[in-house]
Amino acid sequence: MDLLKGIEERRSTRAFLERPVEREKIETLINYATQAPSAINLQPWELIVVSGEEKRRLSRILVKRMKERNISCGPGAKSPLPEYFVERQRGLLDTILPNLPEQTPFQDFINEGSCNFYGAPTAIIITLDQVFSSARLTDIGVLVGYFVLAAHALELGTCPIGLITAFDDDIKEALSIRDEKQVVIGVAVGYRDPHSPINRSRSERVPIGDVVKWRE
Repeated sequence: MDLLKGIEERRSTRAFLERPVEREKIETLINYATQAPSAINLQPWELIVVSGEEKRRLSRILVKRMKERNISCGPGAKSPLPEYFVERQRGLLDTILPNLPEQTPFQDFINEGSCNFYGAPTAIIITLDQVFSSARLTDIGVLVGYFVLAAHALELGTCPIGLITAFDDDIKEALSIRDEKQVVIGVAVGYRDPHSPINRSRSERVPIGDVVKWRE
């Protein structure tokens, strides 16, 4: 696959086939993703691959905790968002709403979908050792970028899931993750459902003039 074409084509998948992803393909994917650069080659990440009954059990725990605690997806902002960020959010909403199952509220779809990894057969939980400062979250971000592009090249769909960080302790207990690790993000991985309307949703990117400043 041409790299630049893959960057243009790749979009988040929110409906997956039940077909399991072969272990060999997951290993190939991780081998490519972990080619990502990191500060002084620390490679500070750890990936936990969750599939089968373990993934279904984890999803049940997360959905239950989300409903008990009334936790919802949000931008993680420290203060009210400027209008231009709100407009970008609105653009995503406009692309997803027409493709939602009938009578399904957007927030319910996003919240429960996130905790269920949108039904993907495999969830990747990415952690960072707490010995590191938040500066090393940059390395995790680069890793995730490599991960989703490599998955696209391998004909797999992905969706990064940030909401699960609200359930750090629950995830660590469920998956026997050591206390010194911090859950940073999850990624849903599987084969895209080609017939699901939700996978037709394609959010737009703002013109580069909106996000780039030139100094010459």
